[in-house]
Amino acid sequence: MVDVTLMESDDSVAVVKLQAESWELNIWAPMADLFRLREIGEADWDARRSLPVGTCADARVFWAASEGQATILVGQDDETWDIAVTVPLGTVDEIARLAEEHM
Repeated sequence: MVDVTLMESDDSVAVVKLQAESWELNIWAPMADLFRLREIGEADWDARRSLPVGTCADARVFWAASEGQATILVGQDDETWDIAVTVPLGTVDEIARLAEEHM
């Protein structure tokens, strides 16, 4: 279970807080970019298609989907990331839905 919180930072940028019992990840992104996450099903990392959406700890964030899960890759690119977190695809759908509500 991953909790999702979307907080507006200014007119167009938001902070997405993803929390599980033992970890938390904060991602900064324009609201319109977060809405693009509705396309996560087309982001197949094995085919080298990820969605670059947001930043975390001054690094880029890439999103990819596989077998009902979404992988969030934080780092220089989607080949040499520094940290990866896997969440249910429903979590990403919730982020896109919340972004749409705030646009």
